[in-house]
Amino acid sequence: MSGGIEEPKVADRPGTALVTGASSGIGFAYAERLAALGHDLVLVARREHRLALQAGRLRAEHGIRVEELPADLSDAGALARVSERAGRDDVDLVVNSAAINGYGPFAEGDPALLAKVVALNVTALTALSRAALPGMLERGRGALVNVASLLAFSGSLPPSPGGLPQRAVYGGTKGFVVTFTRLLAAELADTPLRVQLLCPGLTATEFHLTRGEEPVSGDTPRVHAIGGMPVGDVVAASLAALRTDESVCVPGLDDPAALDRLVSAEWGIRRAAGAALAPRYRDEA
Repeated sequence: MSGGIEEPKVADRPGTALVTGASSGIGFAYAERLAALGHDLVLVARREHRLALQAGRLRAEHGIRVEELPADLSDAGALARVSERAGRDDVDLVVNSAAINGYGPFAEGDPALLAKVVALNVTALTALSRAALPGMLERGRGALVNVASLLAFSGSLPPSPGGLPQRAVYGGTKGFVVTFTRLLAAELADTPLRVQLLCPGLTATEFHLTRGEEPVSGDTPRVHAIGGMPVGDVVAASLAALRTDESVCVPGLDDPAALDRLVSAEWGIRRAAGAALAPRYRDEA
């Protein structure tokens, strides 16, 4: 309930929602909201004990079925198991929320950690999208939400002490999510499926408490000191946008025309495709 008015379900007959990164943060906030709307859940996260505690609470509070799938999605075997589950015919919604940041200077970064950032933020998200969509298309219903970040749009903003982190790989992976999901939404625009790109800004979760080598310890979710938008607000914005078929949701954006200006800027750059060499390069040529 919200303000005494029952929120509409994401689908007329809510099916099962598969949510990754579901042991805390944005992923668990989705799980809570979807449980309240009557969806059965498949929850995926690498912290098995934390996941079991969260799943047990949702079962007790909402009387729904909750399936736990402990998995590190950067591992190919674990990803294959979760992909198989995402492709089953009861899954009507997939929320790809799992991510790690790997923050730090690129030239000094641990190659194994940077590979894990790409494997989780890009490869797993792509694989789970691919696993779920064929069945949804065949059934004529379903939705996909891919969680990116406003850091995907921060390429012109250098890292700064006390400000934006050193994030070349993380920002690059979220840039992939932005382009991939927007193009996928356009590709599926004439189908009954809904595809959403969610781009939150700084959110009050535990995301910044670790770079991602290991999950945050303990069974009680925490919030990093730098705060941010309440996680429930981020998810509320996403589900509201899903109901109104907004393919790009930026929860804190007051001026949606900014997205139109982004599209216009892209068209302006794309005009260079197939054009003659720009004058400033001709002397070198």
